[in-house]
Amino acid sequence: MKDNFDSALMAVLHHEGGFVNHPADPGGMTNLGVTKKVWEEWVGREVDEAAMRALTPEVVGPMYKAKYWDKIKGDDLPTGVDYAVFDAAVNSGPGRAAKWLQSCVGVEPDGGIGPKTLAAVAAFDPAALVEDYAKRRLSFLMDLPHWGTFGKGWGRRVVAVQTVATSMTA
Repeated sequence: MKDNFDSALMAVLHHEGGFVNHPADPGGMTNLGVTKKVWEEWVGREVDEAAMRALTPEVVGPMYKAKYWDKIKGDDLPTGVDYAVFDAAVNSGPGRAAKWLQSCVGVEPDGGIGPKTLAAVAAFDPAALVEDYAKRRLSFLMDLPHWGTFGKGWGRRVVAVQTVATSMTA
């Protein structure tokens, strides 16, 4: 099967940026989009700020592949759709990202992408699917309590992901 993981990861990391520790962010200390909690789970031990600051794309790539790309069956999704769902999985969790995709294609949203979901996705125009997916994602984000603080950036991200993902479907 195809593998757009490397290009999708670079696009995700572009949005995630570098080290931040915003007091209003419930994720807390984060670097390259990886929260301290998620990184500690991945490496199996506690880490300090220096370890978080030292993260690189090469170091976090395997974690992103296993915890997000593989969970959303990125290699089995159409080009462009794979990136849109992957970015949403990183931002909102793979289960929620899968449910949005399933809702878009009329499959019972159970949060797990399997043969039924993949067959339904294959029957859709990828560009139209990316558009519907972005609308659902944005609607969810707008309802979050932190929208007032982070909404402008979240909205820009959804639009940018939709634009790139749509261009990838061509």
